Amino acid sequence: MNGGMKMAKIQVLSEHLTNMIAAGEVVERPAGIVKECVENSIDAGSTVIEVEVYQGGIERIIITDDGCGMDHEDAHLAFMRHATSKMHSEEELFNIQTMGFRGEALPSIASVAQVELQTSDGKEGTLLRYNYGSLDVDEKCNCPRGTKLDVSGLFVKTPARFKHLKSTSYEFSVIADLMNKMALSHPNIRFTLSHDGRVVFQTSGNGNILEILYQMYGKEVAQNAIPFEGRNDDFHIHGYAIQPKINRATKYFMFLTLNTRLIRSVAIQKAILDAYSDYMPPNRFPIVVLQMDSDTQLVDVNVHPNKWEVRLSKQGEMLDLIKTTIQDALNASLKTVSVSKPEKKSVVFEQPEIQYSYPVKQQKENKTIEQSFKNYNPIREIETKPIIEEKLTYKEKPAAELKVQQEPISYPIPKEIKNDRGPEFFLHLQVLAQLHDSYILCSNEEGLVIVDQHAAQERYHYEQLNEKLLVQCTNKQPLMVPIQLDVSSNVLAQYMTINEKTSFFGIEFEPFGTNQLILREIPLWFHDVDQKQFLQDLLDYFVENQDVDMAKLRKHMIATMACHSSIRFNRPLSMQEMKKVILDLQKCKQPYHCPHGRPTVIVMSDSELRKEFERG
Repeated sequence: MNGGMKMAKIQVLSEHLTNMIAAGEVVERPAGIVKECVENSIDAGSTVIEVEVYQGGIERIIITDDGCGMDHEDAHLAFMRHATSKMHSEEELFNIQTMGFRGEALPSIASVAQVELQTSDGKEGTLLRYNYGSLDVDEKCNCPRGTKLDVSGLFVKTPARFKHLKSTSYEFSVIADLMNKMALSHPNIRFTLSHDGRVVFQTSGNGNILEILYQMYGKEVAQNAIPFEGRNDDFHIHGYAIQPKINRATKYFMFLTLNTRLIRSVAIQKAILDAYSDYMPPNRFPIVVLQMDSDTQLVDVNVHPNKWEVRLSKQGEMLDLIKTTIQDALNASLKTVSVSKPEKKSVVFEQPEIQYSYPVKQQKENKTIEQSFKNYNPIREIETKPIIEEKLTYKEKPAAELKVQQEPISYPIPKEIKNDRGPEFFLHLQVLAQLHDSYILCSNEEGLVIVDQHAAQERYHYEQLNEKLLVQCTNKQPLMVPIQLDVSSNVLAQYMTINEKTSFFGIEFEPFGTNQLILREIPLWFHDVDQKQFLQDLLDYFVENQDVDMAKLRKHMIATMACHSSIRFNRPLSMQEMKKVILDLQKCKQPYHCPHGRPTVIVMSDSELRKEFERG
C-alpha cells in the first residue's frame, strides 16, 4: 500500500456542474424552458407574453413579457442558484403563491445553452449574456419595461441530452400544447406563439375561456360548453364541461389548474369521469376545463422539480365537490334535451319459402306475434287439457331422469359445431325474422340460431379491411367538399409526421388556416365509416401515443373502422339485408366471434327447446 496521503473519495461538485445536474431535472426539452420562463413572466405580473420558437425550440427560443422587470442587481442574482424573489423564509415553502419558487430555472438553462437577458424595471435596463454557464457580457441597455430572454444552442455541449430530442415538429407540438394550456389557465394574459416566424396561436387576453376553446377545438366545442361553479369551506371550483355528445378517444382533453398552476392528477380525472358516467359511452372521454382555487397552505407543490404534481390536504372533499358540481351542471343542462327511446317493436316474421324435412302447418306471411295469437284463449286451453295429470306423470319419474332447466339455454356455436363443418354451417340456415331490431332469428336442423347483427357485420368488415390494408392503398376518390377537422396548434404542427403513419392507408391531411386539417380525398374502403369521428379518434390516438407503431395503429384503425361501418343495434332490416349478413358471415375465416371476442352466434338446440317446453 502507498504510505502517502489518500485522496478523499467524496468531493464537493463545482457550481457549474451542479447547475448542469439541476438542468437535467428542470430542462428536459425546449418545452421545459418555455414552461419555466413563461411561469416567471406570469409571476412578474405580465399582461402580454410572446413566445418565438425556431426549429422546434432546438435552435432558438425568445420569450418577451411586459412584467415588472428587474434592476441590475436582481438580474445578476437571477442567474445564481437558489436565488429567488418569491420566497424569504421556511414558512413560505408551505404557502407558495407564485408559479416558480425554487430559484433554479435560469442558472440551469444558462448552464446548457447560450442565454441573453434584456430586462428593465422602468428605471434602468440591463443586458447579460451567458455562454454555457460563463458570463460574457454585462452592460446597461435601453429597453422597455419587462424582460426578454433569448435562449439558443440548447444542449450543444451536452450531446447525451441532445440526441434524445425528437423531430422539430414534435418538439414544437409539445410547446404548442403547453401554450394552449397556459392560455386556458390564464385567460387574462394575451399569449402569442410563433414558429419559424409564423404566428400559430394567439389569444386576446380578455378573460374569455370560451374564445380560447373555440380557437383550440372549433365552434362546435365552444357552443356545447356548460359552465359550472361550486364551493365549500376550503375550495372553489369553476370552468366548463363540454356536452357528452362531443367526446374523445383519450383522457388527454381534461385540463386541470390549481391556483392557476397547471397540474396532473389521476384522482381528479377519475372524479370528472364519475360525473360523466351516466352520459358517456364506454371508452370515451370528455373535454373539460377545470379551475380549482384553494388556500395555498392546503397544497404542497414541492413534490417534483417540474411542479406538475401536487399533494392536496382534504383531497376527498375536493373530489366530492368536483363530482357533484359537474354532475349537477350536466343534469341541469341535459334535462332540457328530449331523449327519444326507440319503441320496442314486436318480432316481425318475413317468411321465405322454406322446405322443411318434416310436415308443417302453413301460416300466413308477415304476421306479428300479437296478430298470430289474436284469437287465442289460454283459459279455454287449460280447461280442455289434462295438465295436472301430465305433471303427475313427471313426478312419478325417477329423479335421475328429470332434468328441468330453469334458465333459457344458449350455447356458443363453437361448442355446438365440429370444426370440420366450419362456415358451411351458415349454408343451412333459414332466416325467419328480426328480434328487437338487433338479432336475426334463423332455424336449421339443429334448432333455433340467433345472430347478433352488429357483431356479425363487425367480424366480416374486420376481415375484409384486414385484407385490403395489408397492401398500400392506391385507390382514392377526390371529394367535392373536403372533410374539415378543427384541431389545436400542437396537432397542426405534426401533420406531416401523422401523414407518414397514415399515407399507407390512403389518408393524408393538409393544413388549412391556423386551426384546421382537411382531407381532400379518401380511400375507397373509407365510404362506410363515420368519417369525421374516425379521423378525430385517429388524431387523438396519435397525440397520446406519439411513437405509434404501425402494427398497433393499423389494428386500431381496422377495429375502429369495422365497428363504425357495421349495422347498429336497433336498426330494422329487410329479409334481403338479413340474408346478406348471414352470407357475409359465411365468408369469414373466423365467423363465430367479433374482433372484440364477443360471440356472433348462439344456438338453442331442438333437444334443449324440448326440455324447456317439457316435451321430453
